[in-house]
Amino acid sequence: MSHPSSTPGTGPRSHGTSHGQVGLAGLVAGAIGVVFGDIGTSPLYTLREAFSEHYGLIANHDTVLGVLSMIFWSLMIVVTFKYVTIILRADNDGEGGIMALMALAQRCLAKGGKSAYLVGILGVFGASLFFSDGVITPAISVLSAVEGLEVVAPGLHAWIIPITVVVLALLFATQRFGTAKVGRVFGPIMILWFSALAVLGVLNILHEPEVLHAINPWWAANFFVEHSWGGIFIFGAVVLAVTGGEAIYTDMGHFGAKPIRYAWYFFVLPALMLNYLGQGALVLEDPAAIRNPFYIGVPEWARWPMIVLATCATVIASQAVITGGFSIARQAMQLGYIPRMHVRHTSSDTIGQIYIPGINWAMAVVVIALVLTFQTSSALAAAYGISVSLTMFIDTLLLIVVARALWPRWRKWVLPSCAGFILLDLAFVIANGAKVLQGAWFPLVLGITLFTLLRTWRRGRQLLHDEIRKDGIRLDTFIPGLMLAPPARVPGTAIFLTSDRGIVPHALMHNLKHNKVLHARNVFLTVETLTLPYAANDRRLKIESIGDDFYRFTLRFGFMETPDVPMALMRAGDIEGGICVDPMDTTYFTSRETVVASPRRGMPVWRDKLFALMHRNAAPATGFFRIPGNRLVELGSQVQI
Repeated sequence: MSHPSSTPGTGPRSHGTSHGQVGLAGLVAGAIGVVFGDIGTSPLYTLREAFSEHYGLIANHDTVLGVLSMIFWSLMIVVTFKYVTIILRADNDGEGGIMALMALAQRCLAKGGKSAYLVGILGVFGASLFFSDGVITPAISVLSAVEGLEVVAPGLHAWIIPITVVVLALLFATQRFGTAKVGRVFGPIMILWFSALAVLGVLNILHEPEVLHAINPWWAANFFVEHSWGGIFIFGAVVLAVTGGEAIYTDMGHFGAKPIRYAWYFFVLPALMLNYLGQGALVLEDPAAIRNPFYIGVPEWARWPMIVLATCATVIASQAVITGGFSIARQAMQLGYIPRMHVRHTSSDTIGQIYIPGINWAMAVVVIALVLTFQTSSALAAAYGISVSLTMFIDTLLLIVVARALWPRWRKWVLPSCAGFILLDLAFVIANGAKVLQGAWFPLVLGITLFTLLRTWRRGRQLLHDEIRKDGIRLDTFIPGLMLAPPARVPGTAIFLTSDRGIVPHALMHNLKHNKVLHARNVFLTVETLTLPYAANDRRLKIESIGDDFYRFTLRFGFMETPDVPMALMRAGDIEGGICVDPMDTTYFTSRETVVASPRRGMPVWRDKLFALMHRNAAPATGFFRIPGNRLVELGSQVQI
């Protein structure tokens, strides 16, 4: 019933977040509260992990400055230059994220070509990695915050895991209520968090101002001189400082590029770097502080409040990742990569406030299982990074496609910059790949599993469509033949949902076969998903009359929208040549196929069976298209693929 279309839109957005009544300062504050939670909690563990036993580094003067220099320049090159300065320009009608970037890149290429296919593969794999990264972020963030209890009260060590599990369970349990009310306090809390990071950093830097020399890239180069090429593996810890760069791009549609840039350049980046440098100054003064430089650098009287503030900040960071997962899942649903799932709207004012129970509880189970399995944030840090690195690498490849096609003025400097980004991304991938046996296998296995599911669903739908089309009857020959011996007509409007506008819907054939009647008016409805986030009002609905009270409707939605078919069809009477669709006098017909696996057709049998299982458990059209259950008739049939 719904399939992606590559037809680009030209009109203004018909939905989405409106910033008209919100000042720039309010948007900046909101961005600080939502966009930077992931990257903003990295100081809890990044420097500590760089000096963990895994890397075998000694916390001496040159090594500390070298690691801090790499953290500083990674933040400048990867986050500031690549994501905030360049990739935020790649907006797909105001929306960002790897799925939006993939759709934008595909619009630059010939439809159905090998390049477009490869871009689709990269985008889907990147989205799969985003999910695998998303389940590690809440686990490592909340666990690292609660581990501060060990610093102030070592006797509470046994309570760290139970407290973490309770916090995470409450976080996922409250998702169904929506984030609109809680979101109002996100900004002030995160502003307080980043302010605290900056103040703590300055206080510690004053004890050892020598640490400011780490801004000089010579110290990063000197690190490699001393450690040779083996020093590249330290990027496995340095990447922890830049996790969240993709999240910055994903959340662009909520606030716009300008507020995000202002927040990063003038507040978030300085606060982060001051804190990292402050931790480095503390270690220069007392190398033993490397066991937990974040909390040891906090004055004793402030440690309990800091644990509470850090826990709040990590919960907010986790919330942003979870809602980002909902958003990516809805985009994937609309673009045809995952089965339809129940989507619940948690706000009557903001279309982006959604809750997907299936995604929420799947993430909850995996996140809590991670905490119980890995036990410490240090162990989770070994698993963290590989999916982030690969996602950043894929972003760079997609950026090259977009820059070449759409940015003739900027590509002269963007494309050479991408060559540098690729080298740095590959360094991160190699360094994190070395941690496969220590835990990095988990996000890889999860990402590959999700990728297999997404590709199986996409390919299975294509095979199902081809089988239905192969056995179908052409519409242009069916209607004239039907009118030679017309069946009885009953009052009302029948709407037949179909994914192929040229073929007679199975539901119509079954209705004629079993009920021997036609409605007074019959509509063949095709729902398309554009590679734009929102469909313009003037392109929403197209109506064609094909004679004898038969009509062909094409209804378009953007991939960020939740299709509401009855609401959209209420405009049918306002369009030239249209008809009035009375909701109380309309019946929707759709076919629900039972998929049977066949060993001699498109996919291996195990993938056929996997697709059949996914197809059986997909949400019915009633829920996905928001069609009232009492107006829907489903007719079943068996199809071999």
